[in-house]
Amino acid sequence: MSQYRDTAAGSIGVETVGASVKVAGWVARRRDHGGVAFVDVRDASGLVQVVADPDEIDTVADLRMEFCVSVTGEVRPRPDGTTNPDLPTGMIEIGAQSIEILSPAEALPFMLDDRVEVDERVRLEYRYLDLRRSTMAANLAARSKATAAIRRTLEDLGFLEVETPTLVASTPEGARDMLVPSRLREGHFYALPQSPQLFKQLLMISGVERYFQIARCYRDEDLRSDRQLEFTQLDLEGSFWGQDEVLDAIEQTLVAATEAVRGVRLIEPFPRFTWQEVMDRYGTDKPDIRFGMEVVDLVELFAESDFGVFKGALESGGVIRGINTGRREFPRSRADELTEVAKANGAKGLVWMVVNDDRTLRSPVAKFLNEEEITGIIDRLEGQPGDVLLLVADRWKTAVTVLGTLRAMLGRPDDHDQLAFLWVTDFPMFEEEDDGSITFSHHPFTTPQDVDVMATDPEKALSKAYDAVLNGVELGSGSVRIHDPALQRRVFEILGIDAETAERMFGWFLRALRYGPPPHAGFAFGIDRLVMILQNVESIREVIPFPKTQSGMDPLTGSPTIVEDTQLAELGLTLRPETRTRLEEP
Repeated sequence: MSQYRDTAAGSIGVETVGASVKVAGWVARRRDHGGVAFVDVRDASGLVQVVADPDEIDTVADLRMEFCVSVTGEVRPRPDGTTNPDLPTGMIEIGAQSIEILSPAEALPFMLDDRVEVDERVRLEYRYLDLRRSTMAANLAARSKATAAIRRTLEDLGFLEVETPTLVASTPEGARDMLVPSRLREGHFYALPQSPQLFKQLLMISGVERYFQIARCYRDEDLRSDRQLEFTQLDLEGSFWGQDEVLDAIEQTLVAATEAVRGVRLIEPFPRFTWQEVMDRYGTDKPDIRFGMEVVDLVELFAESDFGVFKGALESGGVIRGINTGRREFPRSRADELTEVAKANGAKGLVWMVVNDDRTLRSPVAKFLNEEEITGIIDRLEGQPGDVLLLVADRWKTAVTVLGTLRAMLGRPDDHDQLAFLWVTDFPMFEEEDDGSITFSHHPFTTPQDVDVMATDPEKALSKAYDAVLNGVELGSGSVRIHDPALQRRVFEILGIDAETAERMFGWFLRALRYGPPPHAGFAFGIDRLVMILQNVESIREVIPFPKTQSGMDPLTGSPTIVEDTQLAELGLTLRPETRTRLEEP
């Protein structure tokens, strides 16, 4: 029993009426009525109302918001007409016998009220206060419940939790590494891990067979609402596994985490789509399937079209795709706005149409289309009066991607609380960069589905890779790994990594592959992203205790900061003159 409390504030109910209790927490609110003070005291378990007489308890006059206090008193029913059924402790109150101020609080920089809008930078600067708000406290609790459920599930499945290093060699994994200079080996650098990828594969070679880790990972990339420089992911790997075993284990963890946070039991198995299928139907490899508005193939309809835009696209090997965005107001300004979005995503333009009551089309291109084509468009896109139809004629990838972007902008699920988990499988093995070079779709340690196809036509090769998607957000990725050193070297060659470079960067890993590696496969998903969606918040910053801003700053500690020249000298580093000049500018 603590000297400051013997009872959690949120646990007090009518069954404790008449008992003497001691609670401790923060003053959430104070109200004075008729010479009596009503003080709401909040701790991590909840909130309870304390009633105190200022004439009998001297400290009452000094109480201010967020003072930390310890209260001793008797639990009693609230008088008739003052109960609060929406509050777990709303049927009782504590008649205070003493109130000890454990520590005072200065005037708050903002009200700790979920109804008050506060600039995010200010919230992050005073994050320790922000986390006292009920929504933020609930987000942290949800995160804890999710990770606890994940651990229990994997332990029951026979997984071993193993920690891997956080100072590692720099390897290409799709994003820039966060580098750490070495003092002991001047001119050399560690990298903070983008993932424990190679180490978990080494654990498979070592005979662990079932590994998992709640891992901290780092990527030096531009930040968005679902990205941070440092993040937490569930990382797992299994020996003698293929895709099905991985998906089954991950589904069980996601089901457990969702039940722990939301209290709902998901239906298994999750739907599975191939990469080709989701791109054709939704224009993205992370589709939100809570609403329709699917992409429709219109090539056959315009095979003999005289409309120059459509005819030219088909003659150059392109496609024509369309979506029905539903009934909506559609002024010309909105049409221009969406056209600019299409162009920004690589399209030459956007064809828009509004279905009239008489099944004709209001569109700048309507005059170029014959009656059969107009009827065909309306029928194929299931158009009704007032519906806005959007078409793109371009290369396949451009057309579906643009329509997928517009679908995500314009589509809205009927039920925002719905959870639509799905799997995307059969990803391309490689992708083409803007400069024409080839890079990996997931990472260079992924097994191809057909080695012969990869060897003769890499651009057509599919991989044994898979993603988990929830409500249009990619939760994570995984794959069946390469366990044949010759195949791993062949993949490096296709990626333009010659033998010398491969040996320099991955020699230690390639050597391990020569010692009887088992077939193995794994996965990793972002815990931050999962909890973000389960908690119905817009940004992962809302579920991370101490996040960075979108510019990578930490308003709380001021990091990243300038360090002393002596510290740089110890590491064999110096700032470029132009950088030093910029830092010295007022």
